[in-house]
Parts: sequence; structure tokens; C-alpha cells
Amino acid sequence: MIVVTGATGNIGRPLTRALVEAGRQVTAVSRHTAAVPDGARHVVADLAEPTGLKPVLAGAEALFLLLSGDLHAAGANPADIIGEAAANGVRRVVLLSTLGVVTRPFGATRVAMRALEDTLRESGLEWAVLRPGGFASNALWWAESVRARQVVAAPFGDIGVPVIDPADIAEVAAACLLDDRHTGGTYELTGPEVITPRRQAEALAAALGSPVAFHELTRAEARAAMAQSMPAELADDTLDILGSPNPAELRVSPDVQRVLGRAPRTFADWAARHIAAFR
Repeated sequence: MIVVTGATGNIGRPLTRALVEAGRQVTAVSRHTAAVPDGARHVVADLAEPTGLKPVLAGAEALFLLLSGDLHAAGANPADIIGEAAANGVRRVVLLSTLGVVTRPFGATRVAMRALEDTLRESGLEWAVLRPGGFASNALWWAESVRARQVVAAPFGDIGVPVIDPADIAEVAAACLLDDRHTGGTYELTGPEVITPRRQAEALAAALGSPVAFHELTRAEARAAMAQSMPAELADDTLDILGSPNPAELRVSPDVQRVLGRAPRTFADWAARHIAAFR
């Protein structure tokens, strides 16, 4: 049996589906009651209380570990989850980390994530670490303005990064959970090309079959909007990356191709599959 945390999100849901389709028993874990793909068992659990995971982990052979926001906060100790996994006989853990642990290693959350990676490597368990960059699904921030006004409003319109489709992250995670060849692997996951917000708006327009204008926000305007849904420090950190990506953040990684035997999906692919959210 394989335990998938964050199972109702944009990585966990396709990962759960892929594992069920591969014929594996899956326990899908989320903080709240929600629908999960057919064939999976759903359990509500809070990862901030690792001891409560004992009945979830009992009998599991592998764990996909995706940390919710509160597990990045001061005082959180997600290493306890790895300890619980080991204590309950889990053999393999695949950790969703972040590319930022190598591209901008000194921020507080990235220092903590790198420490968690080290804890996993030293745990005695089989492991793999996934380090994705920016997500194509962050474009969903624009869905309301596209539906209402046919406008994408974003800062740094002509500065891009190689965003990755979360479905590709899920497929790589499935491979790491199921295939011994990936044990001990650390994979940097990006899309196939650097793409700017302006070009993302063009891809959405093509998928919609109707025009989508691009409105460039100032950094201050973007920060004010982002601070409504995330800590101001995280908003500033995100804007630093979007406005001035360093060479490591612009690099297109070969790791999706290496694991899956195919190129990563483009942003246009993601837009076509999710265009209903923008209509």
C-alpha cells in the first residue's frame, strides 16, 4: 500500500490516479474531506500531528510526502513524519522539495527543506527527492480576471522561467514510488522552455479561441495582491524570483525526460487541459 499526502491537490490527485491505474492500493490523505480518484481509500489526517499518522502508515510500503504551508512555519517539525514512517515499517519515501534549495538556498523555508532532505537521506529508508521549479498551475491565479475581463494581470511580463506541469511532477513521483531504479535520486523538475507571463496569456487565448489581453502590474501592485493570500515575506521572495531569475532558475532540466522517457509537457498543453477554469 502506498500513502499519498496532499492527495486532493494538483500533484496528489493525478499521482493517486496513476498509482491506482498501476494496480496499487493507495491511501489518499488530506486535511479535509474531499473526493479522491476511484479505487483509493481516503483518510482525513493532519500532518502537523505526526503521531496521528500511525494508523495511516500501518502496513504501508511507501509514502509520498508533500508538506502543507503550516509545516513550513516556525516551530513545525516535519522530520517527525519521516520518523513515524520509519517506525511504522514504511520502506520508501518520496519527498516533494523545491528547486529553491539549490537556486536560493538561504531563505528560511529553503534552509528547513534542505534539512528535511538531509533527514530523509540519513533515515535508513529508501528515498527520492523531487525539486520542482515554478508550477504551470500558478496561472490559475488569473482565472477570475480572464473569465470576467479577458485580461491576465501580472508583473514582469517579458521575464520568464521554465514552469512545469504538475501532472509531470505526479508522473515522476509515481515512477520514484514504483521503480527501484530511482532510489537515491534527486530530480530537478522544470518544463521544456522558459515562458513569460505575456506568452502564457497568448497560450490561454489560443486555448480559449478568443483574445486575452495582458496588463503588466508594477511590483508594488503585484505584492499587494499576493499579500492577500500569502505572507508578505513569501510574496517578496516570489517576486524576487519572477523579476530576476538567476541562471539556475532559467535552466531547463533534463530530469523529466530522464525519468519518463519523454519531454515535459508545455504550458500550452496545461492550458488546453484546464481551460474550463478560464471560461
